[in-house]
Amino acid sequence: MPRFVATRPDTGLLSFPWDVPLEEWPEDRLVALPRGISRHVVRFVRVGSQVYAVKEVLEHLAMHEYRLLRDLERLDAPSVEPVGVITDRVDRNGEPLDSILVTKHLQFSLPYRALFSSTLRPDTVNRLIDALVALIVRMHLTGFFWGDCSLSNTLFRRDAGAFAAYLVDAETGELHQDISDGQRAHDLYTAEINLFGELSDLEAGGLLDESIDPMETIQSINDRYEALWSELTAPEEFHTDELHRLDSRIRRLNELGFDVAEIDIITDWDGSQVRIQPKVVDAGHHSRRLLRLTGLDVEENQARRLLNDLDSYAASTDQQNEDEEIVAHEWLTDVFEPVVRSVPRDLSRKLEPAEVFHEVLEHRWFLSEQAGREVDTMKAARSYVDDVLSAKPDEKLALPTTPTD
Repeated sequence: MPRFVATRPDTGLLSFPWDVPLEEWPEDRLVALPRGISRHVVRFVRVGSQVYAVKEVLEHLAMHEYRLLRDLERLDAPSVEPVGVITDRVDRNGEPLDSILVTKHLQFSLPYRALFSSTLRPDTVNRLIDALVALIVRMHLTGFFWGDCSLSNTLFRRDAGAFAAYLVDAETGELHQDISDGQRAHDLYTAEINLFGELSDLEAGGLLDESIDPMETIQSINDRYEALWSELTAPEEFHTDELHRLDSRIRRLNELGFDVAEIDIITDWDGSQVRIQPKVVDAGHHSRRLLRLTGLDVEENQARRLLNDLDSYAASTDQQNEDEEIVAHEWLTDVFEPVVRSVPRDLSRKLEPAEVFHEVLEHRWFLSEQAGREVDTMKAARSYVDDVLSAKPDEKLALPTTPTD
């Protein structure tokens, strides 16, 4: 009998054929989902309404990754949620089998190869790399050394026209109190090598726009990373009569989605110069604010866009000086929820609600430009559902109505 190591066990997993190599599992026990490139066998299974990713790997690697993913979960890092490890597997002839790492499937997420249907365009490549770079920076801020940064080890979710990236493979990772410059440089070098291979593979398969040069593209990774890392961590000096720059720095960090835990302020001997060193906490400034005001738990860019619409609503209804939470509740019930409810049930798997709302706002702007006047939000929503959303592919897993396991 195999051994299950889990903090939140799902007894439904006990019924799967753990005495069979994962590669040989029958199709009726699996869920068809797009998979990234992996050195290990990875499959998806369903228990009730929950979908899990199961990866066959050596026991010490499975236990290492499980514990590391649990640590990242406690740090609220953008990574997949660990469920458990299945060890002591043997086949029907008594031969040992590798262990299984079980993680929850991240709904509405896709591997990079599934984000395009024919040719990967330059703007999509740039958005993917920006999301990957932001993920690397966030992980480094937590003290995480990845060791194998790549698009293949990342899942992407749509985030108000951009992408939010999640770590999906922590097998080579290490968690430290602080990450060294050498470790950061190694992760960036690994990212460049891996991305060059991934983009070259797409190019060879005719899936990369001809205007994209893989070598030129990867050379921008270091610059993008250093620009973000510097903005988040670099000290800044200014005169005491320029204290407005302190507020500007905090605002820039908030715009990037990061909160400031505290700021070290050091003045020189005569008090004329000030040196500040921000201590940045993890990203999520806008998403935390929106969650506090409305209870909506969404991606960072989506939260920024929804908050902008909330601010516009407050201005248009002359409620700028009213209690923010009261106005937010009114916006939620009068604006956001009617738009979400306008999506028919058979189209609800296309995009998650926050992304639908973002795209309705984009569509409203387009219709208003065409009409030369402001178009009502609900009218824009109905037009979006009929003309745009209905043609999009499903991005949420469609579960069978009758269980097969």
